Amino acid sequence: MARKVVYNEGQARLFENKYLEMLTKGNPIVIWSMYIPILSYLVYRSLTVYQIPALTTFLLFFSGILYWTFFEYLAHRYIFHWVSENVKIQKVAYIMHGNHHEYPRDRDRLFMPPVPSLILSSTLFGLHYLLLGNYNWAFFPGFMFGYLLYASMHYAIHAFEPPFAFMKPLWRNHQMHHYRNEHLGFGVSNTFWDKVFGTTFDLRKHKEDPDKAKELKFNKE
Repeated sequence: MARKVVYNEGQARLFENKYLEMLTKGNPIVIWSMYIPILSYLVYRSLTVYQIPALTTFLLFFSGILYWTFFEYLAHRYIFHWVSENVKIQKVAYIMHGNHHEYPRDRDRLFMPPVPSLILSSTLFGLHYLLLGNYNWAFFPGFMFGYLLYASMHYAIHAFEPPFAFMKPLWRNHQMHHYRNEHLGFGVSNTFWDKVFGTTFDLRKHKEDPDKAKELKFNKE
């Protein structure tokens, strides 16, 4: 059963220390500006230092994007929505994601902040390198580019109306995750893995119910 969440305006206070609190916020322009040079350099090393052919580099990069969608689903379902009786784990889960459900219109926390993001991405790079070796120089940039696309989609869903009609189901899916049942609809950039693992919403049923559809519409600031 989904827990009842009170939705608030503004944003949560995660740390008393103002400098730690500052580190919990991220801006999309800062994150994109930070990662694009890094990812470009990784691809450059793939092509020049490790002499991985351009086509192979492209296929590895694209595979990384596809793999991200699976990682996104698993992380959202099993880490961000980690259910535990342990108070420390509850606090970590709230800092990572619970505060976003309590303050869904807080745009400062729709992207992972720069410092935690760099620490986590560096760790993931190392883990993937153990499995892929030098191929990771092409694969990991695609993986992180997938993250940037996902985070941007997440930001757009919370900040704007869908720009195209075909994107409305994706918007509605995430709105229902917030306002209907947080244990369904874990995909943000896509709903493919929700369909595979049986965690989808019946979007048609809610679309046909005008009262429910009205409730799911975000209040814009």
